[in-house]
Amino acid sequence: MKSIIFLLPTLLFANFSLHNYNKELHILESFDIEPSFLYDVSMKKIREKRSSVEERKYFFQTLKSASIFIPTMKRILSINHIPDEFIYLPMVESDFEMQSLSNKSAVGLWQFIPQTAKDYHLKIDRFVDERKDIIKSTQAASQFLKQLHKKFGKWYLAAIAYNCGPTRLTNGIKKAGSDKLSVLLDERHHYIPKESKRYIRKIVAFALIGNDEKLFIQNNSIHLLNVANAYSLSTVYLPGGESLKRVAQILDMPLKKLQKINRHLKCNFIPPYVKKYNIYIPYEKLALFKQKYFRVHIVKNGEDLKSISQKYKVNFKYLMSINHLKNFRLKLHQRLFIPLYQVVNV
Repeated sequence: MKSIIFLLPTLLFANFSLHNYNKELHILESFDIEPSFLYDVSMKKIREKRSSVEERKYFFQTLKSASIFIPTMKRILSINHIPDEFIYLPMVESDFEMQSLSNKSAVGLWQFIPQTAKDYHLKIDRFVDERKDIIKSTQAASQFLKQLHKKFGKWYLAAIAYNCGPTRLTNGIKKAGSDKLSVLLDERHHYIPKESKRYIRKIVAFALIGNDEKLFIQNNSIHLLNVANAYSLSTVYLPGGESLKRVAQILDMPLKKLQKINRHLKCNFIPPYVKKYNIYIPYEKLALFKQKYFRVHIVKNGEDLKSISQKYKVNFKYLMSINHLKNFRLKLHQRLFIPLYQVVNV
């Protein structure tokens, strides 16, 4: 009986270890990486470093601070058929810090330099920098990664090219005579930059940590595993000149929190030169926003419900509903509440 009791924890540990190992193989497969990469000497050193108390603390704090971004970013990656594990690329690039600025003038979560931003139609002017736009920058990064994957054929090569550039990687592959990861990472040669070697190893290391349920439990962060399963942000289109301060007041939320998810606005207000432009609000605030964000229209001579709904591009039945109208008839100087927004859930 004692031997059975003794064996039970051992068997459970063995099953857990096997389950964990299979998950690790699946992660490597998502990058098109061979299983032997788990035994890469430099990779093992990085994993040992990442397993320290200090590094774990950094990992979970960074993940927690970005928890409002991650569901939206993961959804965009999924729509573009990019492996979920690529969510750790911006963690390596920028620590999920929207204000991150490199010495090469790369900005935002995905660290776009000005020229690449222009190539992928991210606007930069005195009022906005869309490299800091959570959705637009992630969509642009997804397009870039898809093009790199199409060019090189493997996801680990797409990640490396994202770091060092497609031309540099192409030249490295030619020199190496192979695109195998073990060859490109060979420390005796300089087929790709040292930074790129560390880069791909760090992304994979973060992906392995990010799929280790045991670590999440040990760090009281199990809730972060399910963070991608719910809507986190709603896109709202507001008129030019509208301020984040007023929106924050309407939503009864701290201005700093609203600013954090709208870093693409340089001046904390919608560019004055546009009819409408996007900001992001927490999904849980959407119902309150719909309830409180209106402008007032005073009915003028000759106006009817149809002409007013056409003017503001609002469905007239919806206009009737929010103004509690029982019929189409309007009175001169009657006050109508007009919604000033369009909403998209992401």
